Amino acid sequence: MLGASNLGDVLRHFSGQAALEPSEPGEVLRTFDGPCLSEVKGQERAKRALEIAAAGRHHLMLVGPPGSGKSMLAARLPGVMPPLSASEALETSMVHSLAGLIDEGGISRSRPYRAPHHTASMAAIVGGGRGAKPGEISLAHNGVLFLDETPEFARPVLETLRQPIETGRVMVARANAHVSYPCRFMLVAAANPCKCGFLGDPSRACAKAPMCGEDYMGRLSGPLMDRIDLRVDVPPVGLEELDLPDGGETSATVAERVAQARAVQAARYDGVPGVRLNADIEGQRLDEVARPDPEGRELLLKASDRFGLSARGYHRVLRVARTIADLGGEASVRKPHVAEALAYRITG
Repeated sequence: MLGASNLGDVLRHFSGQAALEPSEPGEVLRTFDGPCLSEVKGQERAKRALEIAAAGRHHLMLVGPPGSGKSMLAARLPGVMPPLSASEALETSMVHSLAGLIDEGGISRSRPYRAPHHTASMAAIVGGGRGAKPGEISLAHNGVLFLDETPEFARPVLETLRQPIETGRVMVARANAHVSYPCRFMLVAAANPCKCGFLGDPSRACAKAPMCGEDYMGRLSGPLMDRIDLRVDVPPVGLEELDLPDGGETSATVAERVAQARAVQAARYDGVPGVRLNADIEGQRLDEVARPDPEGRELLLKASDRFGLSARGYHRVLRVARTIADLGGEASVRKPHVAEALAYRITG
């Protein structure tokens, strides 16, 4: 196999000016050495949601006051996700190469983790600028896009995420270039419950409570929120919990369960174009693989009617329930799986 550093080398090779040398296989790096999930004290419900999200690539929202651990949880997501497969690593590296983020041609199997600041522009998030370069959503392809202080992002920027979330691709259109980039990322959105962040604490909340919370979270549109699969309240951690030694499950332990669940999905969707995980299934195939038992179906229909779930919300509950069943090693979706998926959808 011949290797070229750039297009000029290719042209010189075929014009007979300078022959290319045989290439040597390079090392595919697994570089993640991040913090461990066991360092997060308390927040067991949020940790469970993190595991479900990682197993099926479901979008997740964490809502809680400052210091409750939202950013800590998000930063540990790459550690519970399996390494990139060979095809995923190639896809991701191609995008990163266009952005100039690959050193000396190296390819990494670590999943991307992108955390842009809330002041980031439309071009920075979606892509654009000179040469229509990929933005953060494409740099997070096959990985995690973490938006801290999500309501502080400009609303037009957030609204542009809606279509990429659904399709897994984004078209960057400029006067001199129209480029389509992949962007099948897992969105993790974090937010304080209100502007001051202490809506649930009567001793610290501002004078505008509770209306300030509605106004603040109202910056996130209904269509965008409808695309988020799991919504979790992250309460303050008590001092007694902070004083406990690290003793929770490690990232490696959770990662093993996530990898097993993903392996089940890989076998289930083998040969199905465009489908790798439960988050990708739709239509007839979703009905085939995620149809709940009669009790689960009855519960889902009642909840949909009572809480006004949209068709998109209904289907997202089914996808999450399928992932919960996969984590439990069960072939079919049952009522407990539906109940847990609904709890993350309608109660926050």
